[in-house]
Amino acid sequence: MTEGQRRYVAVVTGGSRGIGQATALRLAQDGCAVTVADVNPAGAEVAAQIVANGGHARFIETDVADSNSVASMVAETESAFGKVNVLAAVAAILGDEHSVVDLPLSEWQRVIDVNLTGVLNCSQAVLPSMIDQGWGRIVAVSSHARFGVPERLPYGVSKAGVLALIGAIAYGYARAGILANCVDPGRVLTDMIVPRYDSEYLANPPGVSIGRFAQPEEIAEVIGFLCSPRNTYAVGALWEASGGIEFA
Repeated sequence: MTEGQRRYVAVVTGGSRGIGQATALRLAQDGCAVTVADVNPAGAEVAAQIVANGGHARFIETDVADSNSVASMVAETESAFGKVNVLAAVAAILGDEHSVVDLPLSEWQRVIDVNLTGVLNCSQAVLPSMIDQGWGRIVAVSSHARFGVPERLPYGVSKAGVLALIGAIAYGYARAGILANCVDPGRVLTDMIVPRYDSEYLANPPGVSIGRFAQPEEIAEVIGFLCSPRNTYAVGALWEASGGIEFA
């Protein structure tokens, strides 16, 4: 895609690895100029891969929990590529395991700040330019953990909150041409998941109808569609790409 043909400018948070990395690559293949926004400097390698394949990308070190960091990232993106009209909010942390009784408030805040406030910070930063353009796509990643995981309370609450936040954006701005949706990826072979299980469990996870974990690229395909002009009517929805997960 030539410079003159390029229209869509995407920000992918958490783009250095896993679902975020796969999403950044997918959006670049679809012709987006992509900012890989992450605290992890490995995001520079993802941006370099996109550029090496003929795309437009840059890595911007970004702490999504810090609204100033996010605002700076969006300003730098728009200076380089033009107004942002696609946001894939993938950045998240799992947090440490604690019982509900023993959960430190600091751990609660740390996870909520990244997983939930981070999506709000990014959405607030890009919505004005989307409104000006009359076109935008926002996709955030939720989780089955939204039903409640006793040992990871803040993670589950953050993912439930993401669904409510995206619903508010969707119903508030759909008539402005901005379609916001959530994706529940179920269980995916990422750095967040793989170290937690043995090889037998990873090869045949219980409770998953399809009988396997997803690859990050499979989730990125769903996110890519929802972020694209091919999506003309899906808004305010939770798209499950969970392999038929059988329990919360």
